Amino acid sequence: MNQQLSTKKYDSLDEAIRDIFGENAGIKSRTPIHGGDINDAYCITLANGDEAFLKTNVRAKEDFFAAEAAGLAALKTAGANTPDVLGWGKMADGGGFLLLNYVRSSKKCSAYWEELGHMLARVHQADTASIVPGGIYGFSRDNYIGHTRQVNRPGDGWVDFFRERRLGFQMRLASSYFDREDIARCGYLLDHLGKYLEEPGHPSLLHGDLWCGNVMADEDGRAMLIDPAAYVGHHEADLAMTELFGGFSPRFYDEYHETAPREPGYDDRREIYNLYHLLNHLNLFGVSYLSSVRRVLKKYAG
Repeated sequence: MNQQLSTKKYDSLDEAIRDIFGENAGIKSRTPIHGGDINDAYCITLANGDEAFLKTNVRAKEDFFAAEAAGLAALKTAGANTPDVLGWGKMADGGGFLLLNYVRSSKKCSAYWEELGHMLARVHQADTASIVPGGIYGFSRDNYIGHTRQVNRPGDGWVDFFRERRLGFQMRLASSYFDREDIARCGYLLDHLGKYLEEPGHPSLLHGDLWCGNVMADEDGRAMLIDPAAYVGHHEADLAMTELFGGFSPRFYDEYHETAPREPGYDDRREIYNLYHLLNHLNLFGVSYLSSVRRVLKKYAG
């Protein structure tokens, strides 16, 4: 295979295939891969026998897959095990695509959870100075969490960033679900957020959407991060989401905290960090998440 790792943009899928795999490497077959809620995914087999992972979305804006490619590249640079980005671009019939190397998942190795904990701690400790132009927190571009835009305009204070770009943004999107008391509680929490959250000791590159469905075992059974909504923030925001929907072994936390000890007050901060994801699920999937959002608002805003 004549393959070069790249985040290059292409004007069509055919152009990408020819450029990455060779002029005669057309697509022979597409095998659907199920499990995602937002995109269509396939293992594509080429005429020369090579395989690649293809994600498409007919409703995607032009920057949708560019943002995912940038997040994967940042995580890999920080020491994460991620798929390799081959290219991204526009589909001929609208929407966009992302091409990655195809990873044939296998059974988790015996040290899977320990390796994941060590890997995430390493990513969270990586230098972030070059990731956020003009600020400390945020990212080089806006990206998406699900199909909701995630605003990453740089900021110098974490609490202000989380107030304005995370909770406040999602609360405004969810306003049609809220009654008068909900709106008052949202305002109170935003105004008093500094009472609950604190500035981190150092900024950390985050996966941003770290639940068990966005971690997989690679060909060797090692943990691999996929589908990021990456940005620079407080490492506790990633840890909090691992607990929102469950699925992470205690061995993962034990290994992570060997490198990054658990900080006092985390249990209270965890629910506020996860409020962001509950609000996003309310905006993505509807009223079934409203009671969970209200529970957190009532706990912190009376």
